[in-house]
Amino acid sequence: MAVHISAKQRLAQLVLVLVCLLCAQGREIGARRRLADVHKHLKRLNKPAVKSIQSPDGDTIDCVPVSHQPAFDHPFLKNHTIQMRPTYHPEGLTFEQNKISSNEENPKTQLWHQNGRCPPDTIPIRRTKKSDVLRASSIKRYGKKRQRSTPNPTSVDPDMLNESGHQHAIAYVEGDKYYGAKATINVWEPKIEQSNEFSLSQLWILGGSFGQDLNSIEAGWQVSPDLYGDNNTRLFTYWTSDAYQATGCYNLLCSGFIQINSEIAMGASIYPTSSYHGSQYDISILVWKDPKEGNWWMQFGNDYVLGYWPSFLFSYLADSASMIEWGGEVVNSEPDGAHTSTQMGSGHFPEEGFGKSSYFRNIQVVDSSNNLRAPKGVNTFTEQSNCYDVQSGNNGDWGSYFYYGGPGKNPNCQ
Repeated sequence: MAVHISAKQRLAQLVLVLVCLLCAQGREIGARRRLADVHKHLKRLNKPAVKSIQSPDGDTIDCVPVSHQPAFDHPFLKNHTIQMRPTYHPEGLTFEQNKISSNEENPKTQLWHQNGRCPPDTIPIRRTKKSDVLRASSIKRYGKKRQRSTPNPTSVDPDMLNESGHQHAIAYVEGDKYYGAKATINVWEPKIEQSNEFSLSQLWILGGSFGQDLNSIEAGWQVSPDLYGDNNTRLFTYWTSDAYQATGCYNLLCSGFIQINSEIAMGASIYPTSSYHGSQYDISILVWKDPKEGNWWMQFGNDYVLGYWPSFLFSYLADSASMIEWGGEVVNSEPDGAHTSTQMGSGHFPEEGFGKSSYFRNIQVVDSSNNLRAPKGVNTFTEQSNCYDVQSGNNGDWGSYFYYGGPGKNPNCQ
């Protein structure tokens, strides 16, 4: 039986088809525009290189002339004269404390060193791939942490503590003016449950309040599938002057940090990492404020002064820090409504001790006289000690130290 379709119905069908075609066309134009924006962003980040090195882990390391690095895209750095070395190192910077016993070793290289080195007057930059940017929630948020990422030990509201999905196990000092911090950090490769989660171990140099104006300089190691596309342990830095809102980024993914070192690449894999009941590896990180120029410098290990954050990037940290934190952080996205099994540190609790649990040792602060000294009044903090915990101590070889970390989800952490 033939069905009669009125002219009005036919018109409605045609309009619907037209709307669908326009929607599809709009989506296609949107996708094309996004890809064009991604390519523009990649061009901004990936500067022309004089040499490129393929790393065994799949990274490409570009050797970029020092004066062409991303920092100089910043309008305030257009005519900046690069400070090629700090005016002063902190007093008391001896490496006796870093002499390693037979059970501990320092990672000898970053993985890419196996295939070459960058020439003098260049810096190694990990090349950003299209897939890296497309994994981010937006081009604008690529290379940035989520807000409310810094552990606030002064907050007593449990709802606020877990609202951001970030969990921590840290040691910290406050109540003085600080001009830097140092630590030797045990290096592991924690397991990550979901690709949108991460696990890191770092130091935080903080100024201001935990509101909208927090200043933070951060450095350490991290495993972040979202940022890097794999589960490798990588050296990283971070900075922000407005509580992770608009300013700052990881590594060299925006203008800010000025690198001078040709041997160490921010965001590149650290090799090797520690194994449970096996060889232990650690890295030493020092961040301090040059008392003459005012810039915040970073040193990696005994030999590598990496570069500096110009003081004008900050408000509070232009003067000094009011809190120093050391420790671990994970993202708990609560997959399937349960606590994540993403590991912090070695994935084992502090009480297991050396060779099994991850540690920070020889933690120090830089005081107003530019002296490195043991921190006074170290406190510890964790949101859920049955998921990730921290235990501090003091002895002759390790000075002020702590073990930290945990497995996340377990019978006592659901």
